[in-house]
Amino acid sequence: MFLSKKLAPFYNLTLFYITISIILRIVLVFHPITQSSFSGLEIAKIFSLGLISDMLVFIVASGFLWLYLIFISNAKYQKPYGYIHLGLLLALFIYILSGKSILSEYGGALPTIGLAFVGIKTLLFSLLLFLPEKRDKIRYWLFAFVMFLYVVLILQNAISEYFFWNEFGVKYNFIAVNYLVYTNEVIGNIMESYPVIPIFSCLFIIAGIITYFIIKRSKIYIEKIPTVFEKIQISFIYFLLFGLALWSIPKLAKTENASNVFTNELQANGIYRFYLAFMNSELDYFKFYKTLPENEAYALLEKQLPTIQNLSSTRMIQSDSAEIHKNVVLITIESYSADFMKMYGNKDNITPFLDDLATKSLVFTNLYASGNRTVRGLEAVTLCLPPTAGESVVKRKDNKNKFSTGSIFKSKGYNVKYLYGGDAFFDNMQDFFTGNGYDIVDKKTFKPEEITFSNIWGVCDEDMVNKAIKTMNAEAQSGKPFFNHWMTVSNHRPFTYPNGKIDIPGDAKSRSGGVKYTDYAMKKFFEMAEKQPWFKNTVFVIIADHCASSAGKTELPLDKYRIPAMIYAPGFVKPQHYTQLMSQIDIMPTALGLLNFNYQSKFFGQDVLKADYKPRALIATYQDLGLIKDNVLTILSPKQQVKQYALTLEPKEGIEADFQLYYNQKPLKNERTDLVNETISFYQTASDILKKKKYQKQ
Repeated sequence: MFLSKKLAPFYNLTLFYITISIILRIVLVFHPITQSSFSGLEIAKIFSLGLISDMLVFIVASGFLWLYLIFISNAKYQKPYGYIHLGLLLALFIYILSGKSILSEYGGALPTIGLAFVGIKTLLFSLLLFLPEKRDKIRYWLFAFVMFLYVVLILQNAISEYFFWNEFGVKYNFIAVNYLVYTNEVIGNIMESYPVIPIFSCLFIIAGIITYFIIKRSKIYIEKIPTVFEKIQISFIYFLLFGLALWSIPKLAKTENASNVFTNELQANGIYRFYLAFMNSELDYFKFYKTLPENEAYALLEKQLPTIQNLSSTRMIQSDSAEIHKNVVLITIESYSADFMKMYGNKDNITPFLDDLATKSLVFTNLYASGNRTVRGLEAVTLCLPPTAGESVVKRKDNKNKFSTGSIFKSKGYNVKYLYGGDAFFDNMQDFFTGNGYDIVDKKTFKPEEITFSNIWGVCDEDMVNKAIKTMNAEAQSGKPFFNHWMTVSNHRPFTYPNGKIDIPGDAKSRSGGVKYTDYAMKKFFEMAEKQPWFKNTVFVIIADHCASSAGKTELPLDKYRIPAMIYAPGFVKPQHYTQLMSQIDIMPTALGLLNFNYQSKFFGQDVLKADYKPRALIATYQDLGLIKDNVLTILSPKQQVKQYALTLEPKEGIEADFQLYYNQKPLKNERTDLVNETISFYQTASDILKKKKYQKQ
């Protein structure tokens, strides 16, 4: 009796979820895309182990429901506790409204979301506090809303799993995670591809009807609110089941090992698959993309990377001159689009220092970022690999002991460090860089007196400048050359920085301000560096991690991938403009070439100053993989899809620039099969090398 009454909401929702899961599995078994027959044992496995997994996953997903139900009570509205509670909610609301909360530090829509959530919570608590005679009715409708929300989410997930299966023939994978990253594009695609309004209208009507019956069987919980002792009993049972679920779910997933792939997919729970995809950050190239025979793929790669060995990218890089062991400082600038700079047509004078530095540097005017996230930029300059499908290697579990730019410098006797003004734990940077031999200097290493300004992302770039100079001075005194990789943070939402530094206030929270302040910090760094004894023996490599925006009319809008890059070393590197097409993965092999380094390379990136370099660039999102070559953009997408666009450089109205960067992309009329195969060779071999762990440091 206790279980049936007090656990009624959990029991009824779980029963509903299991019912929907059974229906969904039956539908997917008979779906046309499920081109397989199943034995009786396989059917039994799909429905028995699959449904047990579903039940356990829903127990974990019920955590929010437990939290909501356990805090339903009348005692919290009694004097003085009710007024204290209301006062705390009001204080929290005012704190967020003030614009000085941690949510405002992050920026974007988060402060608005937080304000709305706390505001609604405060309003509802006030109604329940000051209208005791209406409390039962208000609580009933709140309870109904929570039940309705769970029912909608269960139905919506089933519909999503169906459409995902209809599209790819599998349960959720990293493509589904990708849909969360590109929300605007995905919603637009869904609106154009499916009858959204009829589907959701039916969804809400059906959810309303089902919710009515679930509430009818579950409302006893709010009609006779459990006592504190009963809530402890409920919590004990829930935590026992919760612990069992956490232990059992991964073990059940290991039973998805049939030779029939469809058996494994149908047995799997979609929500748990989504979680695994999110955590593992990988998308199997060989399962979803167009491929070539292995020998053919590597033969095509060898045309780009002559002398590679044994189905890998390994080759010897040898110089005719003696190695030059200068210090190297690599600066990757956060969200720095090419069109922020004067040479690309910007008229706002927001990069005065870098505009001037470019006149004294070797500038790469036609360089493209690998992706549109910081981790992609870090991957490109550290591993010099094409941006393989799924998440960057930086965020994957298998991200350690890789062949990296840092490992080359270390083999030459260099001190190797990664400098970051924030917490390197963010985006898995700490795990990646420490796992590849870098020492880390981040916000955690700062003394309180070294921080003059910080926001949610870390210390301002000026503070990092001071820390970087101190670090480099100490390294120079060790008698060993150093390689330091510094990642800036200030040009990032919320774009806050110290006031009084530039002509845009630090609290204006404007992107132009963030760009100009970072440029100001760069000026400070070089002014201080020029005074140090190690300056004349140092090569500075400056490049953006990605553009400020990636949205465009096509899957891979080229204008949103072009980034500034330059190498500055007075008296060593001659100032000039290198105008050939190149990729972000080429910048460090080129810098190593300037130093005449001899090494066994596994890089896909190349020294673009060599005579045998063939111009091309590799750009990608999490799932669309592109190659720019011969004024053609070739894009590989899941489901073995290929698209090609003819590229034409065109001036943009009102913009006068030394280097045009606005491409007109039109579908190619006749397929360039040679470029399709070359694109496949790059991404297939890179995926194969990572999968077979051929990219390890020797």
